[in-house]
Amino acid sequence: MERTRSSLYKRLFRSKVVWSISMFFVVIWLNNTSLFVDRSDRQPILVAHRALGQTFDLEGVQWNTNTAAIIHEPEHYYIGNTLPSIRTAFKYGADIVELDIKLTSDSKLAVFHDDLLENQTDGTGHVSDHTMEELRKLDVGYGFTADEGQSFPLRGKGTGLMVSIEEVFQTFPDHSFLIHIKDGGNEVGPIVIEFLNTLESSTIERVSFYGNDRALDLIETQYPEIKTLSRQRMINGLLRYILIGWTGFVPNEIRNMQLHLPVEYAIFLWGWPDRFLQRMDEANTRVVLVQYVNGWSDGFDTEYDLSKLPSGYTGGVWTNRIDVIGPLLKE
Repeated sequence: MERTRSSLYKRLFRSKVVWSISMFFVVIWLNNTSLFVDRSDRQPILVAHRALGQTFDLEGVQWNTNTAAIIHEPEHYYIGNTLPSIRTAFKYGADIVELDIKLTSDSKLAVFHDDLLENQTDGTGHVSDHTMEELRKLDVGYGFTADEGQSFPLRGKGTGLMVSIEEVFQTFPDHSFLIHIKDGGNEVGPIVIEFLNTLESSTIERVSFYGNDRALDLIETQYPEIKTLSRQRMINGLLRYILIGWTGFVPNEIRNMQLHLPVEYAIFLWGWPDRFLQRMDEANTRVVLVQYVNGWSDGFDTEYDLSKLPSGYTGGVWTNRIDVIGPLLKE
């Protein structure tokens, strides 16, 4: 009799344990499923990398590679980081245009990407070796070649197109920009703050930054409402989210952030896609999907690339070819 009673207690205990574990996983599923999240009133946010420019393969590319010397055969004649390319990117449906800035010798913020001027222009040295007025005289299309220097299809088409970040915002006062701070050191941060101090509050709401960590720290202190992207903060925050995000908790590290996620890894995040996007919206964080290629973030540039996005995806999309992707996604 005692043995039978003991056996019954064990079966009841095991049943309660199984029931408790089952209920635990049901709660996790309910808390992270996207089935009950309605984002039908939203559309993807298109982020145009360098506005609209020439593209190249990332195979073998290093931080100091002269990418102007390895472009694809041009399908258009726009040069990234210039006013015509920005205007065209917005025309094709870009919600945000990404730009690069570097510090000049007279403490201006030039819109330019490469470390060395001779990679892309008919100038020499670094941006920091020249004044903004000197840089305006250069041809930013001078060095582009798709056939190892046999021809230069953009040469002569970029003269006078390097501008300051102030000119960009004066030309496009009602548009949104993601600004990549390319310079290191302590000098660029205060100059960026001086620039931000000249903007209206409505414009501040439409600008975000990534790049130099010291400059980002200063921006976060002076303008805490501005979204920033710090690689280390993003990694730390996402690791914490993977550990405890099933509860719905969003770590502080990824709040108020410009969050760039490789599409290949986003599926491992709790609540992906719609529940996760909802949580990030509530944390004032913008999620932008990129493709991870050879250690670099690449864009969604073809119709095939778009097939990698979740069905009905309404977050950010990084692209080098807004002229291709804009019409496809905006449809």
